[in-house]
Amino acid sequence: MTAHWYALRSKPRKEEAVWRQVRLGGYEVFFPRLKVSPVNPRSRKLIPYFPGYLFVSIDLEQVGLSVFQWMPHTAGIVTFGGEPAAVPDHLVAELKKRVKEISEAGGEIFYGLKPGDPVIIQDGPFQGYEAIFDSRIPGSERVRVLLELMVNQRQIPIELKAGQIVRKKNN
Repeated sequence: MTAHWYALRSKPRKEEAVWRQVRLGGYEVFFPRLKVSPVNPRSRKLIPYFPGYLFVSIDLEQVGLSVFQWMPHTAGIVTFGGEPAAVPDHLVAELKKRVKEISEAGGEIFYGLKPGDPVIIQDGPFQGYEAIFDSRIPGSERVRVLLELMVNQRQIPIELKAGQIVRKKNN
């Protein structure tokens, strides 16, 4: 039999410990994480893309399920009806590609960003202006912000690339 990808469940907030253990065991593991800009500077700068899950490539006939069921901080391989559920190779490849795209764009800027939060536009014709985050535009890497114009005291919605804004730091 050949190796397949499987989802491995970890206990809450133990993904990194499991990731290290699996790597030390010599298995191929994919632990998708995103760079974030948390409000609290002491908070984690990398967060799991799928909290509580990692992906491991193994030959189950050779390795067996018990290795992962009894590994500290894990809840075992994800199963359906008692059968381990393989994750298609193309799906793992797409996930890797997506995580890489997000990382190259500067990370997940939407982490903890809520409508009404102040942001600074850092690129384009409105560079340096303060705006109010309105929403993420579904299916794209774009956002809608509200720009307040002093001329008529109105907020004008504008769409920008997500990488053009940054959360305004509290002074």
